[in-house]
Amino acid sequence: MSPDRLGSEPLASAVRRVLPSVRSDLERLVRIPSVSADPAAAAHLRASAGEVAGLLRRAGLPEVEVLTVEGGQPAVLGRRPGPPGAPTVLLYAHHDVQPAGDRAAWDSDPFEPQVRDGRLYGRGAADDKAGIAVHLAALRAHGDRLPVGVTVLVEGEEEVGSPSLPRFLAAYRDRIGADVVVLADSANWTAEVPSLTTSLRGGANVTVQVRALRHGVHSGMYGGPVPDALTALCRLLATLHDERGDVAVAGLARGTADPLDLTEEQLRAQAGLLDGVRLIGTGSLTGRLWARPAVAVIGLDATPVSEASNTLLPAARATVSLRVAPGDDATRARAALVTHLESHAPWGVRVTVQPGGTVAPYALRAGGPAYRAAHAALAEAWGTPAVDIGVGGSLAFVTAFARFAPGAEMLITGVEDPGTRAHGPNESLDLAVFERACLAETLLLRNLAGPG
Repeated sequence: MSPDRLGSEPLASAVRRVLPSVRSDLERLVRIPSVSADPAAAAHLRASAGEVAGLLRRAGLPEVEVLTVEGGQPAVLGRRPGPPGAPTVLLYAHHDVQPAGDRAAWDSDPFEPQVRDGRLYGRGAADDKAGIAVHLAALRAHGDRLPVGVTVLVEGEEEVGSPSLPRFLAAYRDRIGADVVVLADSANWTAEVPSLTTSLRGGANVTVQVRALRHGVHSGMYGGPVPDALTALCRLLATLHDERGDVAVAGLARGTADPLDLTEEQLRAQAGLLDGVRLIGTGSLTGRLWARPAVAVIGLDATPVSEASNTLLPAARATVSLRVAPGDDATRARAALVTHLESHAPWGVRVTVQPGGTVAPYALRAGGPAYRAAHAALAEAWGTPAVDIGVGGSLAFVTAFARFAPGAEMLITGVEDPGTRAHGPNESLDLAVFERACLAETLLLRNLAGPG
């Protein structure tokens, strides 16, 4: 039998045949509000896991279980052995989603999928229930002639940092071993150009508090010589960048990245930058996005505007997010941020810094046989060569798998494109990209079964 065919049916035709059912299943998954950050959504997480388990069983996996470890959300683990001598491929995705946020910012109900202009809208339509659907499409397209052994792991807490995934991998080690790991939770360079993600920035958070007074005092009576905590905090946070907008924290690693063809016009449009607002930092745009540190203030505790009075505040605090360049150490980078904040206190105010969590950066070993097989599959599915990209965000599950299976070759794929708006209002999936991604994974499984 030709490797490009299933019996008398070409693989591309097999994918097109299963797509309607796969898309219907994806829409059913989107309707389940499986928000892992919401304790009240526990029943939805269980329902989502149960639905995924049923889909995997119907896709031909004989061993499927919903499993948990203590303190974790339900994950789904399914397996099917391959032909003798064939490699085993682990297919990863996650069934939990981000909160919907402001419902008024959505053009349609976030948990009622809707198609507009060739895109499927809904929370999780892309991130990452589409990843589950891509796996389903590949399994259904190959049917009983699956050319490799397959293990599918769909976790339920990626959107809260996969805190129990390392314990899950350790607890079920004997069921999860693989030669190749396909992590379907990333993006493509554009809707027309596919990509493999080969690097990820790490992350670290700290909470910094500034205290200037024992208690609040009248700003009219004491303002002038007496500093207040919020003003001091603003000055402290301003030291995190220099005048050009580059991160000013000493001791952080800085790398370079292939500039590809990203233009300032494209980046401004993708980010929704307002007219007149300048980009910050120096160096290539992809370098700033993927290979250099970034700092943002993502939370602030102070008197709300609606409750403001003429009072000098005694204390104020903020959460600072640091993105760590590939090749750096996230714990060491967090320590450098703490040192910077403690040593730049204005006017002698008291600064205390509480370190938060970290996620290690990651750089994939490119060039191996699975990497070449993936590039070939992507090029065949899209009709154009794939490019290697970095991602500026952090994915805790990637480093968890890297530690768990250091001998396996890892591939980071995805269905997103620059218009997806993952985590934001009006998240959507380009249905043409989705079809190509389904074909690419189907072809990848074929390629991985070949020589080498």
